[in-house]
Amino acid sequence: MISKRLTWLMAPLLASLLVLAGCEKAPTPSEQANVLFDELFMEDLRESPEYMTYLGMRERYDEWDDYSQAATDKSIARSENHLAQLQAIDASTLDKSTALSLALYTQRLENGLADVQWRYHRYPVNQMRGMHAGIPSFMINQHLVANVEEAQAYIARIKGTEQLLADVIVDLNLRADKGVIAPEFAFSHSIRDSRNIIAGIGIAIEGDDAEENPILTDFKGKVAALELGAEVEADLVAQLNTALAEQMAPAYLKLIATLQDLGERAGGNFGVGRLPEGIAYYNNRLKRMTTTDLTADQIHELGLQEVTRIHGEMGQIMQSVGFEGDLQAFFEFIRTDEQFAFGDTDEGRAAYIADATAFIDNMRTRLDELFFTKPKAPLKVKAVEAFREKSAGRAFYQRAAPDGSRPGTYYANLSNMDDMRSYDLEALAYHEGIPGHHMQGSISQEQTGLPKFRRYGGYTAYSEGWGLYSEYIPKEMGLYEDPYSDFGRLSMELWRACRLVVDTGLHAQGWSREKATSYLTANTASNESANLKAIERYMVMPGQATAYKIGMLKILELREKARASLGDKFDIRAFHEVVLSNGAVPLNVLEDLVNDWVASTQG
Repeated sequence: MISKRLTWLMAPLLASLLVLAGCEKAPTPSEQANVLFDELFMEDLRESPEYMTYLGMRERYDEWDDYSQAATDKSIARSENHLAQLQAIDASTLDKSTALSLALYTQRLENGLADVQWRYHRYPVNQMRGMHAGIPSFMINQHLVANVEEAQAYIARIKGTEQLLADVIVDLNLRADKGVIAPEFAFSHSIRDSRNIIAGIGIAIEGDDAEENPILTDFKGKVAALELGAEVEADLVAQLNTALAEQMAPAYLKLIATLQDLGERAGGNFGVGRLPEGIAYYNNRLKRMTTTDLTADQIHELGLQEVTRIHGEMGQIMQSVGFEGDLQAFFEFIRTDEQFAFGDTDEGRAAYIADATAFIDNMRTRLDELFFTKPKAPLKVKAVEAFREKSAGRAFYQRAAPDGSRPGTYYANLSNMDDMRSYDLEALAYHEGIPGHHMQGSISQEQTGLPKFRRYGGYTAYSEGWGLYSEYIPKEMGLYEDPYSDFGRLSMELWRACRLVVDTGLHAQGWSREKATSYLTANTASNESANLKAIERYMVMPGQATAYKIGMLKILELREKARASLGDKFDIRAFHEVVLSNGAVPLNVLEDLVNDWVASTQG
């Protein structure tokens, strides 16, 4: 039975079914196919309580996803069944948009099934992601509480962490038995973060000086907002405290013990090339992340070329500001000069958030110059929570809930203000906010004419390519008025170019963590601690870092090719509409879409 809270998501599908059932005319093959696409999407969605919550739904609101090995096997079988249903569709009977949806959905399932051979190669717990950090992040940022029942669901989820983390431990040990163990540093970071997460619960753990557990603080705030009365509120808080002490904390302690054991077996820090069949796994990751057939060697060489080009453009800015010295000296100046510092204070952190918000708000007033369609979802800028700030990336974005219950969020990691200098704040705000991830993700999920798997799905090269492209287009609008901010833009692009070099170096060429860190320090303006943190990210997320620059270069290539073909008929707003209105797609599909638009515009 479908709950009333599902209505907003299911309404288009239900309407389609009613229309088709009530029409005298038989539904077209395209209509039938689009109904099926949404049925398959919803079948998968109902097996993921976490994703349902992420999309703003309250179905199975007291549950976590099932991370057992049996659930994974069930998911594989479901994908095989879905693929068989799609393969039964005659693509020649479909309209162009539906045929593309069929091809994308089919490819998505085929890739997923092909990747089953690598199901044990990813690291389920590391300093960047994993259920150890995902639990508090999810509860604080995703689990909203509008009534007593949803508060009880919150408590039930905290109780459910016992089984959740038990399944994670099984997964970790299975991988270790197969020779897949994360680098040593991933365990030390994850152990520290896990201890932070259960701090303030009242159990004896190393370094616990927390006044209150962050989950308890979150829950108390959400319950207090309900105005239920002191007695009901106190009872709910007591129930949560019991769940924290009796289910969650012991589960984390068992996880910590497992991580300590695996850390002793890790045997150093290295890329995935040293794992069993690691090079083949990495090559597959490059295909998935970039949606191209570029080899590791080609990506490495492209990175070296882009680093050289960007260094040259940086030299021009050095001259424009009258700096005397070489590029390395300018990097040191940028890293250390107090004019670019916000200060390691609450006031400095608030100033950073305020400035980032101001840049985004100003860009919002200029969108008509570049776009026909604008995002409807609201956006907020906030600092990364304390419990995960030591391990989290420098900045990241989380999509808004489609039903409007949660805004899009640009998270800035303000734990070390030396890493958050003013010179690249503007470019980072455009990347994460507008016209970057918030705009792209919101427009995608607001495309009601697309099947749901396209509205909510993603391809890293497309989304991160758009994010990096979004740092560039404000330059063409006359923004980055401060030359140091323009240097910051180039510094961000340089960072992504260097990623092509160090990611392939680490995973395909046997580079050490130290060699990769030294490369970043020698070639970028970032300080050594930030560079080490970045390299550790790339080591546990192989291939992901290559997607940004490759995606950006493809978007720019397609834009300039279209401009050359159309001449006076070229409209940047129409180009952006083609890129954004079709949802996230692989880069080769994006090229086809742009070529079709060019041909139709030419007439």
